[in-house]
Amino acid sequence: MADGGEGTVDALVAAGRGRLVTVTANGPLGDPVEAQFGLIDGGRTGVVELASASGLTLISKERRDPRVTSSYGFGQVLEKVRRSGVNRIIAGIGGSATNDAGAGMAQALGFRLLDAAGEELPPGGAALARLARIDATGVEPGWKQVRVDVAVDVSNPLCGPEGATRVYGPQKGASSEEVLAELDAALANLAEVVERDLGVAVAGLPGAGAAGGAGAGLVAFLGATLTPGAPLVVDAAGLDRALRGARAVLTGEGRVDRQTGYGKGPAEVIRRAQAAGVPAVLIAGSVGDGWDTLGYRVYQIGDDSQPPDFRERHAEELIAEAAGRAARELSS
Repeated sequence: MADGGEGTVDALVAAGRGRLVTVTANGPLGDPVEAQFGLIDGGRTGVVELASASGLTLISKERRDPRVTSSYGFGQVLEKVRRSGVNRIIAGIGGSATNDAGAGMAQALGFRLLDAAGEELPPGGAALARLARIDATGVEPGWKQVRVDVAVDVSNPLCGPEGATRVYGPQKGASSEEVLAELDAALANLAEVVERDLGVAVAGLPGAGAAGGAGAGLVAFLGATLTPGAPLVVDAAGLDRALRGARAVLTGEGRVDRQTGYGKGPAEVIRRAQAAGVPAVLIAGSVGDGWDTLGYRVYQIGDDSQPPDFRERHAEELIAEAAGRAARELSS
């Protein structure tokens, strides 16, 4: 199970008995990377993760700079998915290294992002400050026949104090107020040009700020629908069907705290189980503030006397032990 972040492709391919496809794409700084996408529903639906080609973990901490990182590779993967013959794409966009609002993605799909002199913009979020015109004539018409659903777990707008740059820019390498202000203004400019040239208003759209503004870009350039990630993945994985006749549900999360209840995958699994009248428990790597207010049966692996690195090294046996405790209590 997943909620649109890392693991979404693997979860849906496993649940849907699909297959994985490995492709070469540009990484966030242009280096070639091996990315994967999934095909499910007999090849009719493609499943992709932005992080597979444009993720934060693909570049070392000292090389992270959202002024120049690009989502171009994500666009390359999307195009290869479309060419495989799908009529629907489910995209998880967590874990991005970029702050370019999907501009690189759009360029990979055939959009031309031009400055005032008619020159193509270079990669990265900073260059969007110079965006003057969007030319969509080079985009494959086949995209009009593909439905794109985007799994998001945030509601941030594109710009402003709660926008993509201010909230998530620092973890991507935007280390100063000057850089944050530059990138935020660049996204605001993109939003203006998108509304004028493409007729799509994305600036205040909830979720537009997800993945460095990739939420906005997918809506603007591909007509995508932004959807809460956990319900989207849970539906696609067929959990409701699997619950019929089940005696119990076990789900898990690395760290369970108050945030777990706000749209995370385990919370959606437990909600569906409860609605079906099936007992559900959550296996936790650790617990944090507010975990005991969720109303879930939570079983932490190991105990607080064990340091986190010990629990990581012995995770398999500790998870088995916690699951055993849960099963005994459920059957008593």
